[in-house]
Amino acid sequence: MKKTILVTLILLGLGTSANAYTLEENKKACDNGDMAGCSNLGSMYSDGKGVKQDSFKAVELYTKACDGGGMDGCHNLGFSYYNGQGVEQDYFKAVKLYTKACDGGHMGGCSNLGRMYSDGQGVRQDSFKAVELYTKVCDNGNMLGCYNLGFMYSNGEGVKQDSLKAVKLYTKACDGGDMSGCYNLGIMYADGQGVKQDYFKAVKIYTKACDGGHMTGCSNLGVMYHNGQGVRQSNKNALKYWGKACDSGHARACKNYATVNKR
Repeated sequence: MKKTILVTLILLGLGTSANAYTLEENKKACDNGDMAGCSNLGSMYSDGKGVKQDSFKAVELYTKACDGGGMDGCHNLGFSYYNGQGVEQDYFKAVKLYTKACDGGHMGGCSNLGRMYSDGQGVRQDSFKAVELYTKVCDNGNMLGCYNLGFMYSNGEGVKQDSLKAVKLYTKACDGGDMSGCYNLGIMYADGQGVKQDYFKAVKIYTKACDGGHMTGCSNLGVMYHNGQGVRQSNKNALKYWGKACDSGHARACKNYATVNKR
């Protein structure tokens, strides 16, 4: 059975302020000119939490928040334009909004803007600019930025390829709670990239990623059990982790489960 390779760059999804409050509290805050309340209320409409799902209403609220200086609103509005949720998809508009959010100190906006530069969506592709933005985000304590920066070092995009640096950044991201960082760190240990190959360490890190909800981490953990790498060989445990990942829609885990279970 083969392990899945490194996870690619990731966009930060919709966000709310630290104090999200209830629907009524957010409505009151928004009506009283609190832009964080408007943004939070928009997220509730976007997710259908406590209210009927309404992407158009969410966009209206994000726009109000952004126009009023709420950077969460600008970031969330950019995400809406990126995905075409409640508005026609528009990468150029998303870039403009992520830039406004980033300039206003919103690290999620900076991280997503980096992704736009990395992929050349709405802007001319520029890996160097992406690295600059991910570095800013990581230095400000945003673990997704550290993960994305690690990916750039892993692949030599916008920087000289450096597996040692990638391991350091994935470790920082993982320690900070980013499960994609844990997953990629597990691969580095399993394959001996930037560190001495260590299956025991890889299993430990895949387990953390899996427990944290990263289903490809569960899938790779199943492979380790199936192959007896870093753990005692156990098809029972392999099937356990592949089953968990498969139940969440992971196609390769489903294939592995079916292949081993019918033997």
